[in-house]
Amino acid sequence: MWRALAPDPGRVAKLRDLRAKHDLYPLVIHTNYLINLASADEVALRQSIESFRGELERAAIIGAEYLVLHPGNGKTHTSVESALDNVAGAVAVAARGFEDRGVTLLFENTAGAKNSLGSQFVELLLLRERVKRLTKLPVGFCIDTCHSLAAGYDVATPTGVKEWIEEMSDLLGLDNIPVFHANDSKGALGSHIDRHANIGHGQIGEAGFRAILQSPELRGKAFILETPFEEEGADLRDIEALKRLSG
Repeated sequence: MWRALAPDPGRVAKLRDLRAKHDLYPLVIHTNYLINLASADEVALRQSIESFRGELERAAIIGAEYLVLHPGNGKTHTSVESALDNVAGAVAVAARGFEDRGVTLLFENTAGAKNSLGSQFVELLLLRERVKRLTKLPVGFCIDTCHSLAAGYDVATPTGVKEWIEEMSDLLGLDNIPVFHANDSKGALGSHIDRHANIGHGQIGEAGFRAILQSPELRGKAFILETPFEEEGADLRDIEALKRLSG
């Protein structure tokens, strides 16, 4: 839903205390999935900009370091470039007067379903370049493993993982990627199907995650689960699997 409530000050204070007590860093939150800053529809774009600004404000209030955003769907545009311009302009409008409040925007790669932006790293690069020309809001990337495989990056094999990291490094810069979403994939390589699976139970498999997690270039990154929770303990099993495969 578009409507959102301001965070309760008491709960915000408790969150900050618990983070300090348990050394929980970074805090990464995700925007509302209704937001589409690529939309050419005037009403939908206005709602998306207002909602995104609200997400920025709430991220700052609760002390989140990162706010993750899907680039959007450009189905109403005649070109990818036009859609990327739309997103960058909308981000700039939403971020007016906000830039120095400690929140970094992270564009997330997508699985590449029809008209979705950001499945290829070059599109993420072009989007960041556009945003940086229009606003001082810090911008980086969040890379999802399931989305990567579905978009055609072979993260299921050691060789493919090496090539994936090299392309991220060359195009995006690994310093600009502080966060990864660690999700196995129900869809096959290049399927453009965004369906997450539990770690080791999808098309990436344990071999793929072992190669990802043991890559020296990624050892200092934050990995966050977005895997299915279909039975009690599934989340803990996924965490233990990541720990085991990381070596």
